[in-house]
Amino acid sequence: MKSALSTLAGAALAIGLIIGPAVAEEDGIVVYNAQHESLAKEWAEGFTKETGIKVTLRNGGDSDFSNQIVAEGAASPADVFLTENSPAMALVEASGLFAPVDADTLAQVPQEYQPTTGKWVGVAARSTVFAYNKTKLSADQLPKSLLDLADPSWKGRWAASPSGADFQAIVSALLQLKGEAATTDWLKAMKENFTAYKGNGTVMKAVNAGEIEGGVIYHYYYFGDQAKTGENSKNVALHYFKNQDPGAFVSISGGGVLASSKHPKEAQAFLKWVTGKGGQEVLKTGTSYEYAVGKGAESNPKLVPLADLQAPKVDPATLNSKKVTDLMTAAGLL
Repeated sequence: MKSALSTLAGAALAIGLIIGPAVAEEDGIVVYNAQHESLAKEWAEGFTKETGIKVTLRNGGDSDFSNQIVAEGAASPADVFLTENSPAMALVEASGLFAPVDADTLAQVPQEYQPTTGKWVGVAARSTVFAYNKTKLSADQLPKSLLDLADPSWKGRWAASPSGADFQAIVSALLQLKGEAATTDWLKAMKENFTAYKGNGTVMKAVNAGEIEGGVIYHYYYFGDQAKTGENSKNVALHYFKNQDPGAFVSISGGGVLASSKHPKEAQAFLKWVTGKGGQEVLKTGTSYEYAVGKGAESNPKLVPLADLQAPKVDPATLNSKKVTDLMTAAGLL
């Protein structure tokens, strides 16, 4: 986690990082933000501009913040928790630390992008993809399923970032869809076949450079690089598994209001804004290249439409991050 503390002048918005014990804000709300800092900043600024409510962002990672919230319990200074992936939300929910999301907010998001419990809600989404080097693999050589990467023929040919929350969310979906025995076998085969890198961006760079033929990442790394110089993705193409395959998993970025919030009305208003027209428009026009999930909301036109991904049905409330890390540790991946 970063250790610098910074503030942004203007719009009554403060951007901060947790550095030791956090203190509650008397004015406005505190958001523990594990989403992209730039995206959360746009959300916070837009909400503050429209409502006048101050937002203090404390930036960190999914698992760091979820564990911190559990440790802080009812004493947490956070009003809202935002994540990139849903297992962190499920951990906080399992500890009974979320307040129910207002019905008006839940109504703004289709049911497939929120847990069945109504204790938190989807705010964005990202698709699992197989990023591959176009000079090394042709379309007929691509894996038809994520499970195919366990085959010995893929030994030394693919990569992932197992220590990251992104990949662990994908394994969480595999566990829910295929069960513990199949997941354990796949992870053992993965240990034999894959090359580990730290970070999805690093995986894509390695694929682009020809160090490895392909890698399992999320889609937006490619689109983000293409929107800049394209230097880390010029040799890369994306393969979407589709067909309800575990490799077609769409990870839900979540938002929830802490039951211990000292400003519940304002916190609920923030979540409603993020999932509404203003917050979802940021996903269409901004640089995160994540999917919008609000009803009627449009994603960036460069993305493959969510409806075309043929993602498997997964209840994000039941994704088990603790079990996944235990299985990955047992397989020697962590």
